[in-house]
Amino acid sequence: MQRVQKLLSGYGYCSRRKAEELIQQGKVKVNNKIITIGDKAEETDNIYVDNKLVNKQKKIYLMFNKPLNCVTALNDKQYKTVMDHISIKERIFPVGRLDYNTTGLLLLTNDGDFANNIMHPRYEIRKTYLVNIDKPIKESHISQITHGLKLKDGITSPAKINVINPKKVEITIHEGKNRIIRRMFNKLEYEVISLKRIKIGKLELNLKAGQYKHLTEQDKKLI
Repeated sequence: MQRVQKLLSGYGYCSRRKAEELIQQGKVKVNNKIITIGDKAEETDNIYVDNKLVNKQKKIYLMFNKPLNCVTALNDKQYKTVMDHISIKERIFPVGRLDYNTTGLLLLTNDGDFANNIMHPRYEIRKTYLVNIDKPIKESHISQITHGLKLKDGITSPAKINVINPKKVEITIHEGKNRIIRRMFNKLEYEVISLKRIKIGKLELNLKAGQYKHLTEQDKKLI
């Protein structure tokens, strides 16, 4: 037997955290009995959320090259979403997010545990970005970024930075704070012209903008 929130996550319905919220709200039943946090079930049991049976889906893992001008969401009334570029029948969700004006490597899945292992700070999964800025970067600023930079919500963890040319750098971080790279460069009075995620762990982006592909087992080992 397993905790119901783990089963829901494993079935690709939602993350464990979201499953716990649904359970606390009294929206989850096992074999027509409302459950509470800590309750367990077998994989053969029927689990319902909002009185709808949860289907046990095949696990899906996608790499997607997010283009400009779309949001990392399942649906949005105002903007085009990443899901407008992906045509599969299974229900999937983005692993983390990229801003509207940030491009590059985005993973999507229906495996809640897989997503949690990538997003949770304790696993310190490194993510590499290509940053174009409006003026040449100073050596003193490179040092500040690599040692930690003070922002409003605290000091950033040391980052790795590789200067490709004076206005283009590669930066590798493992923090997931909102808009952290843009905020770091803005703090140092640079304007970020473009920002693209090119790597998660050792998994490198190898798709054209708007394209996606299924990850192989070997790909997953690189994360």
